[in-house]
Amino acid sequence: MLPSHIKALILDMDGVIWRSDTPIGDLPAIFKRIEERGMKYVFATNNGTKTPDQYVSTLANLGVNVNASQVVTSALGVAHMLAQRFPRGSKAFMIGEDGIRQALEEKGFEILFTENAQEAEFFVIGIDRQINFEKMREATLLVRRGVPFYATNPDKTFPTPRGEIPGAGAWISVITTATNIEPIYAGKPFPYLMELSLERLGAKKEETLVVGDRLETDIAAGQAMGCLTALVLSGVSTREQSEAWKPKIDFIANDLSDLIG
Repeated sequence: MLPSHIKALILDMDGVIWRSDTPIGDLPAIFKRIEERGMKYVFATNNGTKTPDQYVSTLANLGVNVNASQVVTSALGVAHMLAQRFPRGSKAFMIGEDGIRQALEEKGFEILFTENAQEAEFFVIGIDRQINFEKMREATLLVRRGVPFYATNPDKTFPTPRGEIPGAGAWISVITTATNIEPIYAGKPFPYLMELSLERLGAKKEETLVVGDRLETDIAAGQAMGCLTALVLSGVSTREQSEAWKPKIDFIANDLSDLIG
């Protein structure tokens, strides 16, 4: 059982709530317990493929009813960061899916097709299940030319019921190998998602628990913000890895149900 001074939760999704879209545990019962305890929560995910509304729909299908403001994605994080650095109307080349596209369009950026990618004023990449050589070629040429290079998140793998598959970080590594240039990341372990999550929660970091399944992103981000952290073993990182992690993790649980108690 979590201590009573924890008033808010920042929850990762992949590996915590589900693997792909397969739920981990009885989600309606888990969130009923969270709400009965009066805890506020947001979802903060490095997976920027979907829009917040799409995540809301997926959660509703699994019996968890939330609103779009409770979903913070790395796509929102990167768009928020870019809006602080580039004016509306700036031209963007992106490798990604609906999540990134909508987030960039909402900030007023013009999304270029592959055919005119070389007009881009910046390039941003996340997971893209329609990735191909042409997209990677144009991205590499842009980055080698010095066009600013941004990415949603560094996760090398992505948990599924069949095992881990290439994540955004794996595809980003192709471009970094070809250019010797690292992107500026928006996702965990960098602070943008945690800052946005705390803002939406209206909670103090001292009373907020960050829950994730991956040490180098979820846990590192929570610890860097000064929040309490919990590692669930339903995703990527193992108990042995989590017990060896420094600084020490506040809670380790088999899954979210076990953590909430």
